[in-house]
Amino acid sequence: MKKVTAFAPATVANVSCGFDILGFAIDQLGDRVTVSLNDTGELILVDIKGDRGKLPFEAKKNTCSVAIKAMLDHLKSDQGMDIQLEKGLPLGSGMGSSAASAAAALVAANAILGSPFTRAELVPFAMEAERIACGSGHADNVAPSLMGGFVLIRDYAPLDLVKLPVPLGLHCTLLHPHLELNTADSRSVLRKQISLIDSTIQSGNIAGLIAGLFLNDFQLISRSLKDVVAEPSRALLIPGFYELRESIQSIGALGSGISGSGPTIFVLSPDKEIAIMAGKVSEQIFEKMGLEVDVYLSEVNDKGAYILEE
Repeated sequence: MKKVTAFAPATVANVSCGFDILGFAIDQLGDRVTVSLNDTGELILVDIKGDRGKLPFEAKKNTCSVAIKAMLDHLKSDQGMDIQLEKGLPLGSGMGSSAASAAAALVAANAILGSPFTRAELVPFAMEAERIACGSGHADNVAPSLMGGFVLIRDYAPLDLVKLPVPLGLHCTLLHPHLELNTADSRSVLRKQISLIDSTIQSGNIAGLIAGLFLNDFQLISRSLKDVVAEPSRALLIPGFYELRESIQSIGALGSGISGSGPTIFVLSPDKEIAIMAGKVSEQIFEKMGLEVDVYLSEVNDKGAYILEE
């Protein structure tokens, strides 16, 4: 193949109590990247759409080319490639925008080279792109974007990824208020140390959430969607966060939290009907505050990034 286009989905990282170690993929919403071979020995960003002119064309600064370069370096290859990026995700949204670009670029480049890597094996290369984008090479967006479903990052040294089951009927409502939060800024408000009590509570919640996914136990999932590490600091940056939480619980949603570093909020529901209601309630809350909000409804995407037929 001389030219390949790939799609990579949006993601929800952290999932409340799973700070930097858990994420899941969303359906339909995401980025597209087209990769074609060239004879220059260089990675060239030839076109970027949907970014309002904000993303760099410089290969050392764009997540698509940084991810591909990391893969090519591992292969000890100097193959040149032309890269075209089509953004379907807003920047600074908390929906894994930089991760989706890197994931789509890697899947396309991997395919054009004959698929030497599995989706999981591509994750470390995408992490290098995340390091460029937000200063931290975390995997809780790139891993689910590449692999699909819920992915646990059990450890980073060495990288240990575990794909978790997705309970039947589980739906996600994503609420993106028209605010932009920089990931680096959102990380800067976090506490550098936490108490033993908070550590114990957080450990119990992440264990309960993972057990709930395996047991298909929605009530256990609901009880476990509590974050005492990052959310107390970050919620202050998102107007209406706590009012929204109270409202969605009253209609039967399982729980809510900040998607990644925000400002997007995710709501998990046991079925599609409640997920739709959660979106309507949220629109009313943000409307009262004079804030526009985009609402996305999705099942958990268990497929991850994939090649698009030309």
